[in-house]
Amino acid sequence: MRARRAAFIALEGLRKTFSRENEHVEAVASVDLEIEREEIVALIGPSGCGKSTLLHVIAGLYEPTAGRVFYGGAEVTSVNTAVGYMTQKETLLPWRTVQDNIALPLEITGVSKKERFQRAQHFIDQMGLSGFERRYPSELSGGMRKRAALARMLLYSPETLLLDEPFGALDAQLKIAMHELLLGLYEKHRQTIVLVTHDLMEAVTLADRVIVLTNRPARVTFMQHIPLPRPRDVHNIRFTNKFKELYDVVWERLRSQYLEERL
Repeated sequence: MRARRAAFIALEGLRKTFSRENEHVEAVASVDLEIEREEIVALIGPSGCGKSTLLHVIAGLYEPTAGRVFYGGAEVTSVNTAVGYMTQKETLLPWRTVQDNIALPLEITGVSKKERFQRAQHFIDQMGLSGFERRYPSELSGGMRKRAALARMLLYSPETLLLDEPFGALDAQLKIAMHELLLGLYEKHRQTIVLVTHDLMEAVTLADRVIVLTNRPARVTFMQHIPLPRPRDVHNIRFTNKFKELYDVVWERLRSQYLEERL
């Protein structure tokens, strides 16, 4: 990595094209975006517009076709080990218990069994999973599996959390509970969070800034700061006039992208 700029995360003229045989698909086209340390940013846009591709590039899992990505002042040229990545798909290993799943990152790095289980227990307790340490993923509810996956990611203390629709499959009540948990963890650990979501209510509830992306190939078409006070009461904040005002502003810009998609 080469030393560089002030923004904590910066995408400069980012383009990403996927090629297969004679077919070329442009996923991202000329995205410029800066994210500050400890900021929560939500990326929202039509399905398949390239949101997840942006997370992959920040994580160093995809190499840009053009443009550059900077993290902590250095150019990302390989896997970015300073970030944790939580996908929308179920990633817990079904043959491992909750305790073993959560402790997996420390096991990979060679931490002793006693120490990794002690450190895992801290997050098990934080996530409200005490008593389920020896249960398998198939024995847990959807919300508990999400909490276990979040605990596994947090265990190795990443500077930044990349969350790709982590709560998309949950019902409305479980979503609210997970939003409350995530914001509680944010208040304790103050990590930078980049969240991909299709849920505008979720975006406005959680984020400091909502970024609206165009239909594929993704471009930034609109940014809205969310000046709602923290800590946020996820149960009640969405019923305030300010929340509705911000929601409506973003929805008007997002709605235009969905209308274009249908044309």
